[in-house]
Amino acid sequence: MKKYLINSVVLTMTLIAGVIYGIVIHKYEVFPYGIIKMACHHLIHKEQHNAYGPWSIGIYEGPTPFDLTAPENISNPVLTGRDVVDIDAKYVADPFMIFTNGKYFMFFEVMNRKTNQGDIGYSESTDGKHWEYRKVIIDEPFQLSYPYIFEWDDDYYLIPESFQDVSVRLYKAVSFPDNWEYVGNLLTGYRYVDPSIFRHNNKWWLFVSTPSNDLLNLYYSSDLLGEWKPHPMNPIVKFDSNIARSGGRVITHEGRLYRLTQDDYPYYGIQVFAFEITELTGKSYAERIVSEKPVVGMTGKGWNAVGMHHVDLHQIGDKWIAAVDGKNK
Repeated sequence: MKKYLINSVVLTMTLIAGVIYGIVIHKYEVFPYGIIKMACHHLIHKEQHNAYGPWSIGIYEGPTPFDLTAPENISNPVLTGRDVVDIDAKYVADPFMIFTNGKYFMFFEVMNRKTNQGDIGYSESTDGKHWEYRKVIIDEPFQLSYPYIFEWDDDYYLIPESFQDVSVRLYKAVSFPDNWEYVGNLLTGYRYVDPSIFRHNNKWWLFVSTPSNDLLNLYYSSDLLGEWKPHPMNPIVKFDSNIARSGGRVITHEGRLYRLTQDDYPYYGIQVFAFEITELTGKSYAERIVSEKPVVGMTGKGWNAVGMHHVDLHQIGDKWIAAVDGKNK
């Protein structure tokens, strides 16, 4: 018992001495303060810069917009947060492409680790398979994502999601691809999510979702910067998180219109479905699902193991190429 008490006293005194010495090291920066500080900094730095994900960007191809696979000659993902060199990025997501003058340009959300908000960055490619990151091109004091880029009257425009600004904002390229100016708002007054614009029958149409992911509304206008009117059938999708939120560019295939929608139930960003728009006027709207099989979805392993929620489709020659994103955890 006496030996036990002596050991306990010695242990207690050692712990007290260790605490006191630790306080002295921290307060007066005596040895081994420098070594400890350097080691801690290294561990923190390493952890931060290894923490890429969960979203990254890949390329899929197929003979039709609804028959896509990962090509054997592409190593997906083609872009991750690690590729971003001008800021410390957590991840990249929501890719939209433009093919012009024999080159591919991809615009996407870059999640800034420092500000914890999305910025818009871009990359370039000569073959659509190997991409070189360039830089962040739009940085606002609020979250930006889903940079829906399109061409109109020989100019390039971009509509990112800017729900924190309670608006749908329009940007125009002053000098494509890296110099953009804010033109104005198409819609204001609500937290619009994933705005998806397209032109049909000499009118502009705009799908917008809600932060709840279970409603889809439609607006239309004769002019891009004109008056946007709500469709009388709004919401055209109601209380359905499986098909309400937009999941990429509205496309035309064999003369028919299709919208892409992400499946957000039972959790966010599982897979993407395609719907054919069978009726679209200022008074009516109707659609039907193309297939119960998703256009893209989780694979159970790798960079897109647990989800995919975005597809930007383009017909290049006799095949379709798609910029997609995937979630690994």
